[in-house]
Amino acid sequence: MNRFKTSKFKNTSPKIAKKDEWINNVRAGSFSCQGNHIKASSKLVAFNTEQAGGGMLGLSSVKPGPDGQWAVTQISCHSDLVTDMDFSPFDESLLATCSADETVKLWRLCDPELEQPSGPELTLQPGQGRLELVVFHPTSSGLLAVSTTKSPLIWDTSRQDAPLAVLEQHSDQLQSLSWKQDGSLLASSCKDKMLRVFDPRAQLTPVQSAKSLQSNKDSRILWAKDDLLLTTGFDMMRSREVRLWDSRKLSSSVSTVSLGTSSGTLIPLFDDDTGLLILAGMGDTVVDCFEVSASEPLLSQVSHCLTDTSTRGVATVPKLALDVMSCEVMHVLQLTDSCIVPISYQVPRKNSGQEFHADLYPDTVGTTPAMSAEEWWQGGNKQVEKVSLQPDKRPKSKAPPANKTPAKKEPASGVSKEDPARGCSTSSSPLSTPSSSSAAPSRSPSSTSGLSSGFLPSPSPSQSAKTIQSLLGPTSKFRHIQGAVMHRDTHITNIRGLNLTTPGESDGFCVNRQRVAVPLAISGGQIGIFERSQPGRLPDTAFPTIQNSVNVSDLCWDPFDTQRLAVAGDDAKIRVWQVPEGGLKETLTEPDLIMQGHLEKIYSIKFHPVASGLLVSSSYDFTVRLWNLESGEQVKLLTGHEDQVFGMAWSPDGKLLATVCKDGKVRIYDPRKSTSPVQEGPGPEGHRGARVVWVCEGKYLLVSGFDSRSERVLYLYSADSLSSGAVASTSVDVSPSTLIPFYDPDTSVVILTGKGDTRVHIYEMVPETPYFVDCSSFNSPEPHKGLAFLPKTECNVRDVEIAVGLMLTKTTIEPVAFRVPRVKKEFFQDDVYPNTAVCWEPALTASAWLSGFNSQHRKISLKPKDMTPVSEAPKEAPVRKYLPSSVYLEEKTDEQKKDELLSAMVAKLGNMDDPLPQESFEGVDEDEWDD
Repeated sequence: MNRFKTSKFKNTSPKIAKKDEWINNVRAGSFSCQGNHIKASSKLVAFNTEQAGGGMLGLSSVKPGPDGQWAVTQISCHSDLVTDMDFSPFDESLLATCSADETVKLWRLCDPELEQPSGPELTLQPGQGRLELVVFHPTSSGLLAVSTTKSPLIWDTSRQDAPLAVLEQHSDQLQSLSWKQDGSLLASSCKDKMLRVFDPRAQLTPVQSAKSLQSNKDSRILWAKDDLLLTTGFDMMRSREVRLWDSRKLSSSVSTVSLGTSSGTLIPLFDDDTGLLILAGMGDTVVDCFEVSASEPLLSQVSHCLTDTSTRGVATVPKLALDVMSCEVMHVLQLTDSCIVPISYQVPRKNSGQEFHADLYPDTVGTTPAMSAEEWWQGGNKQVEKVSLQPDKRPKSKAPPANKTPAKKEPASGVSKEDPARGCSTSSSPLSTPSSSSAAPSRSPSSTSGLSSGFLPSPSPSQSAKTIQSLLGPTSKFRHIQGAVMHRDTHITNIRGLNLTTPGESDGFCVNRQRVAVPLAISGGQIGIFERSQPGRLPDTAFPTIQNSVNVSDLCWDPFDTQRLAVAGDDAKIRVWQVPEGGLKETLTEPDLIMQGHLEKIYSIKFHPVASGLLVSSSYDFTVRLWNLESGEQVKLLTGHEDQVFGMAWSPDGKLLATVCKDGKVRIYDPRKSTSPVQEGPGPEGHRGARVVWVCEGKYLLVSGFDSRSERVLYLYSADSLSSGAVASTSVDVSPSTLIPFYDPDTSVVILTGKGDTRVHIYEMVPETPYFVDCSSFNSPEPHKGLAFLPKTECNVRDVEIAVGLMLTKTTIEPVAFRVPRVKKEFFQDDVYPNTAVCWEPALTASAWLSGFNSQHRKISLKPKDMTPVSEAPKEAPVRKYLPSSVYLEEKTDEQKKDELLSAMVAKLGNMDDPLPQESFEGVDEDEWDD
């Protein structure tokens, strides 16, 4: 638009959809990440939700279903917050997501009312920490720009083991990325106030850079027309501003518009065909529209739209999905806390709705990629072929042949297509295209291989499943596990004087089926005993406790006696207390048993899982000692540790004892045969703390510890060959507290969290690659001091609970249930609940075990008598989800409408023959009217 020529878009006006056209049932959270929180293809809409700590995405459709309503579903994408997402410009069903769990995943989505794929088509693991941004290349298939906290990476998805290029690291938080429309350059904005323009194929350093931004607050960058760059951010006075830059000279902007003071990030959306720019501030109720021109004025405002609710994110729908007959030039989707609001930008024209106005719709880029990622990397600059938006000239989508078979089978050729009857895309995916035999030169650390061909349609759904399985490994039935704090009526509250200084080797508190033991920061090493059957608020006055006489370093309930509590103290003694039936009525001062033998402070004790009356302890004297509670004596002294023992764990059969030590070693002992370790291997590199637990039927050891960079890492060791080192490992996050693992042998699910954490990590352990299967995590509303778990019998199988724990906070004890979402809850989920061991009954006495006898717990079924196993449930015929369209389209005659209206009015008025209410009133005598 300029002063001599009027723009055809100057009167473009926003039209907010009516409320019955909003997409409801949306739970959008407020997350700290660099993405726009919502993205749309011509068919689907994906958005961030607050569920599962932000690891789930919501999914809906651009257009309503057959019933006129929008279906909304959720997909569990990552084990941590989804920080950004982007739809492929060449495949309306292909979505890329990146996350704080350090992975990029590509998903082939179906219509939201249908079942979504159980896993991604592809997973990239850069291994460089939290990922912030992901952007598809505008002209090449299978090419992504991915951003870590400080570095942009260029990935060819057909060569997934390493990026094509790792661009120069930024000096601070990278805030935004944008490809130029022709795909040649990549621009970035950063918290260090720098704008950078990269030519990834020419050099890893910027070809243009300048310290141009006024503030280090959140900024965004986009390529506008030709060589113009557009940024949004804040000036030195904290006012939001929009600036245009010549990408060839970034030292000064060519145009600036100030939009007033507000703290929300300004999200820009630009349409290259019309030059229209949408600006929406996070948390604002305003959406502005500007026009960007190549001549003065470069930025001119077109409209100012006030919305009903504040913005959580904003996206535009691709041009091919516009209602061109209504002169719609942009279609914006505003994400709010509870809904998605469509906003249509239309140019007022005569005969709107009847004619196609070609001057408003120049040919736009199509959906066929111009080249493959490899062709682009080798220097190709082909552009995507443009298509007309005129309805009768649009290209027809071609369906693939029904029996098309791939010309070449490769295990890493991507993931096969879904059954077309399920509403998933069956066309050959443009995620990657076949590459030539000569590999392109790469700047990645090593030569790459992997996905060398495109994603080809598979002959059958069964083979598709096999291809997915071979590429991604086993999928988990627990990947959508949900943690939830139980009702407040089950909480124990008003706990005062909690001891927060127990050693890191201690769990901090302990629980059993009947009661909870919590160390208190009261002189004399007092321990609070709280009955689970008596939840509620504790009195403000003093209550009975156990007086241990010295500070508590660790404590543990006897698994076979809910009244016996073992307590390790600072004085190197172990005291065994007997809690009366029904709980403490008075303070206990005399223990039943005192055991002494360690030369230094004890910091960890564990009961034997199979034999009664056996206890193992570790101390700062670098020894591990085995005690017989029947005789009150030490029976074994295990040596070989050269430093502090971080953790101990009995094998499931009770034969072996594993330890992890500060000297960097993992050891396995057979206490009845030798006081020295029978196996020894390298442990975690870090020395901040570690824990160990047996998994996968005792075939593996899981060790949670720290690496050399102080990141929390899980290591998996084969119990038969510790000396070979870890067979697998996975980084978790960065935090100072040691992850404390709980392992459920029935489901092979391990639940981990640390003292002071708010997040509970969940994995399914499998005895084959990939060993660790990510599941949804649970986030507590405030940092917890510990999480201890109850026996399996405390799980409510009717709600498909696989684990129930008690979470200790500063003042409360709150039950947390971990449930597996299932549809047919009326049936017993026998695939989730195999027979469980009766771990609350001893299988041996201490003397029998010490004599060399072995035994196992008996097993019982958790199935209630009135429930039928889901494996025996009757097979149901598929039910039609929607009524036929004839039900909705049936027209009523005027007479039918008139009769219905009259009937409704008569029913509301009542029967005319009924007496009036006043006729039942009593009158007065005549003499009562006299004065």
